[in-house]
Amino acid sequence: MDLSEIYTEVIAEHSVSTKNKREMEKPDFVMEGVNPSCGDELAIAVKFSGTTIEDIAFTGSGCAISQASASIMADLLRGKSLEEAQSLTTLFLSMIKREITEDASLEALEEAVALKNISNMPARVKCAVLAWHTVQEVIEKRAGDQQ
Repeated sequence: MDLSEIYTEVIAEHSVSTKNKREMEKPDFVMEGVNPSCGDELAIAVKFSGTTIEDIAFTGSGCAISQASASIMADLLRGKSLEEAQSLTTLFLSMIKREITEDASLEALEEAVALKNISNMPARVKCAVLAWHTVQEVIEKRAGDQQ
């Protein structure tokens, strides 16, 4: 499979979009994620309203896949409860690991499904999951604080 099949229009658009790639004023959490194998570095900032993700943004640098994945994730998780965000994050990671492959099961991921074929390129998987693993830490930390 060549990269031209992976870089769909959705991925290309998100990789250069500044909608979600921005500094956030007064976030509740900022968590950094690094992929040392390729140099991708992200900081995910999240602002909560109770147990709902009110806003989510990221800063950092990396390849088109890591940037697009972070942007797509931000769009998907904004406005979701901690429980919904955890469920969507788990679903995305299961899709990338090829544990869940049926399109009907993946509909909840919306545009994130565009990253499904990354699983066919092992060297790029870490790029796609960096933001998701990082936000998972934020969700777990916030959930712990809520108890």
